[in-house]
Amino acid sequence: MKQLTIGNRTFTNRFFLGTGKFASSEQTKAALAASETELVTVALTRVHEGDTSGDDILKAIDRSRVEVMLNTSGARNADEAVRIAKIGKAAGFNWLKIEVHPDARYLLPDPVETLAAVRECAKLGMVVLPYINADPVLARHCEDAGAAAVMPLGSPIGSNRGIRTRDMIEIIVEQSHVPIVVDAGIGLPSHAAEAIELGADAVLANTAVAAAGDPVKMAEAFKLAVRAAELALEAKPPRTSATANATSPMDIFK
Repeated sequence: MKQLTIGNRTFTNRFFLGTGKFASSEQTKAALAASETELVTVALTRVHEGDTSGDDILKAIDRSRVEVMLNTSGARNADEAVRIAKIGKAAGFNWLKIEVHPDARYLLPDPVETLAAVRECAKLGMVVLPYINADPVLARHCEDAGAAAVMPLGSPIGSNRGIRTRDMIEIIVEQSHVPIVVDAGIGLPSHAAEAIELGADAVLANTAVAAAGDPVKMAEAFKLAVRAAELALEAKPPRTSATANATSPMDIFK
């Protein structure tokens, strides 16, 4: 199994999981185990010492094998994202998913503010992964600004519509010198497999798993789909063709 290195960590599982929509910490823990993920995203509000919800997400995560990546969900500009990053770093978290989306209807990332946040958070020495539109130019700017990986969206967050940005992701794959994690809009295991087949290094999903009728079973399905796509690429699939190619010799009828 080919390994993936992001920042200072090497992963064997290319399926990453968000934790924002599970019904409980117990359900989160079971889904994480089924997925065998090695990287999860968590909102700062769920790990901050001032959280009085009583549902401690960190108790559901085996941090000896799973990296916790804080996200800046809720930040409307770079200043707010950097503020969240500094709080997280002071609390001992060094991995950061930058999310800056001022529009609550579509939750599309603000490219200008996201890039500014990447620059500042990289200066803090954090492992920064920005959630971005599938924009190859922006992806390169984020890379130059210090991003350890880029996370282009497949479609709007939580929409479950799959990869609607296929052409742009292919260009990002071609041009990027850092890992690519397709994030947002992934609704089915087949969507995750498609992302890997396009050349993405990993896939992150949350709603598709957490909002499923059986989140634990869905988490396992995503793990298997991503691994199947990996195996298929390792097997070197045959080229596509514009015309038919007989699977059995036709000259036996001559």
